[in-house]
Amino acid sequence: MVTALLNNYRQSPRKVRLVATLLSGKSVSDALVALQFVNKRASGPIATLINSAVANAKNNFSLDKENLFIKELRVDAGPVLKRRMPRARGRAFPIHKRTSHVRLVLAEKIGGGNKTTKALKAPAKKAVKTTPVAKTAKAPKAEAKK
Repeated sequence: MVTALLNNYRQSPRKVRLVATLLSGKSVSDALVALQFVNKRASGPIATLINSAVANAKNNFSLDKENLFIKELRVDAGPVLKRRMPRARGRAFPIHKRTSHVRLVLAEKIGGGNKTTKALKAPAKKAVKTTPVAKTAKAPKAEAKK
């Protein structure tokens, strides 16, 4: 897994999450194509972040770009810049200039299909067979009455 961070990005996390939710789970090439057609300001810095993570994967871990997909793209709130706007009668209203921390995690697919590494898959839950308790309790009473 390869991680990349974009800290103190000067846009509201709520707006950045609109772009981030579109990309989670997609392959890197599909995500970069999708970002070209998204009409949001956050698409440019996120595309740069993905390209940076891909470069890290190639140079540091010798991974192939075609086998990478976006495992996690998390947007958290960063520090808030607090400013004041002058209003009527000498009052001051607060203005909050929000920032975002974006964390990207890339993982590698195994083979050509949608199979991911075993560590990424969640274990399957086993079905538990239940027997009705009420029917088993009534059966001996019916035999006793006969």
